[in-house]
Amino acid sequence: MAEVPANHRPRIGRGKVVLTTLAFFVALAILLSLGTWQVQRLHWKEQLLADMSERRIAPPAGLAEIEAMAAKGADIEYRPVTVSGVFANNRERHFFATWRGQTGYHVYTPLRLADGRFLFVNRGFVPFEAKEPEMRKQGQLTGEQTVTGLARARLAEKPSSIVPDNDLSKNIFYWKDLDAMASSTGIPAEKLVPFFVDAGDAPNPKGLPIGAVTQFDLPNNHLQYAVTWYGLAAALVGVALYALFRRKGGRPAP
Repeated sequence: MAEVPANHRPRIGRGKVVLTTLAFFVALAILLSLGTWQVQRLHWKEQLLADMSERRIAPPAGLAEIEAMAAKGADIEYRPVTVSGVFANNRERHFFATWRGQTGYHVYTPLRLADGRFLFVNRGFVPFEAKEPEMRKQGQLTGEQTVTGLARARLAEKPSSIVPDNDLSKNIFYWKDLDAMASSTGIPAEKLVPFFVDAGDAPNPKGLPIGAVTQFDLPNNHLQYAVTWYGLAAALVGVALYALFRRKGGRPAP
């Protein structure tokens, strides 16, 4: 079959060229913005991990100092704190969790302070079968207790739509809704300290819960994601240049 002269080959319409060019730049902008966002997330995560490491070894502060920081809008996450009070064991809340491959709950127990307010303390992990307090009576500490742990900020909202709703009727929480934890135990808002404390690794002489369950090994895959998005952007540019050179060379792009 005789070759069709170049000047007789079908040409791509100007409108199609404009749309194709526009789609290229939109796709490129999206890929570059996603890569840049992951780089920003990488810097944020690295700073967070560095802050966590630095704060964990700091001497514990008193509750009043942490409260003053929180009132000023300062970041209180993972700051060591020491607080004393009496556990209201009959008001504990259960947060669904896994620990070392085992399914169970973190036990959040209100600590009644000397001024009558309550501070929810994550006392630690109990396995699924030990959810109910009567299954671990020896671990229900009574009398004045001193807790040293890490301050944890409250969540403003459910972290994701895929996280289940809290089941207050069964006392199972899937996200740490401090207001719901308090109201479901009859603690008024004005009597509530507006953050949590994760108890440290001081041994519980009476068994469960197992303390020191704060997670520090946060995943940091942002560099990998950034390379992926930037790589896709480079590949898109390569494909576009290849198609352009073929078109300018008189050969229609496949």
